[in-house]
Formats: sequence, structure tokens, C-alpha cells
Amino acid sequence: METIKVLEKGKEFSFSFEDMLNYHGVGYPGGVAHAFQVMRRAFPLLDDGKLLERREIELVTAFPGPGGRDAFELVTRCVSDGRIHVDKDMPEAKEVLESPHGRYYFRFSYRGKTVVVTIRPGFVRQDFIDMARKENRTEAEEEILARMKRDMADRLLKAGPEEVYDAVIAG
Repeated sequence: METIKVLEKGKEFSFSFEDMLNYHGVGYPGGVAHAFQVMRRAFPLLDDGKLLERREIELVTAFPGPGGRDAFELVTRCVSDGRIHVDKDMPEAKEVLESPHGRYYFRFSYRGKTVVVTIRPGFVRQDFIDMARKENRTEAEEEILARMKRDMADRLLKAGPEEVYDAVIAG
């Protein structure tokens, strides 16, 4: 089972996707899967593969989803500590693939180094985005959307993070 490992004052913590999903709940498994894979993609690049001190990681993102937010919080404590900044309209994310309510753009900073992670085409289906954006969904449509979210999470987790996301060291 894949995990994300971080440090807090030198003590190692390990988090699986299941840990993140248990922390989040059942509403947004796709967002949790995105966050899990995005962190797996970015963290090794932030300090040459060394474990990161979780409370020193900062995130700027155009992805406002609650599943992602909860997963980032569990691993980095960035919500509690005010080290996450969500801006759905940030200019640098303008060309990045849209999520239902933002974009799949994640900029992590750690000890003077920055990595930008963006999703590649083909992993988020347009029918999912359309259904997630639909207002006044019926009960049947809510069930369809829940299946779509689980399906997206499964597809993201079956692929390696390098297959799903581009990562650029920006500084």
C-alpha cells in the first residue's frame, strides 16, 4: 500500500489514501485521490526525496474541493496553520484543466523550493464535470455523481502520480 511520509519535529508520520478518506468521510473521494497523488508527485521533488517537515509545507492552489482540502490538512496541517491559499481565479492556473469549481493547479513551497503540479488531460471526464456543476440534481443524479467520484478516485489511484500529473520545479 502506497503512503505519504512526512516528519513533525523529526517524528515520522505515514498516511495512506484510506487514512485520508477516513479523515474526510464519503463526500469527495475523487478530491482525496487527487490530493494523495499530487502530494506523491510533488513531495519527492521538494527536498531531493528526503522526508519533509509537514508544518513547513505551503500550498497555493486553484483547487477548492473539500476532499483535497481535508487530505492536505491531514498530511501537512496547512489549513489549521494557515499555509494553504486557495484562489480559483489565479492567472497562472488559467490554462490548466478545470475541476468542477476551480482548476487542477497545485504550487507547493518548502524551504525555498517550489514545485508546480498540474493534471494531464484524460483523467477527469467532462461528463463528471458537467454533472458536478449541475444545479438541483435529482436523487438519481446524486447517485450517478457519487459513482463518478468513486470511479475517478479508482482511476487516479491505479495510475502512478507521474502518469497523471506534470511537475515543474519552479524555484
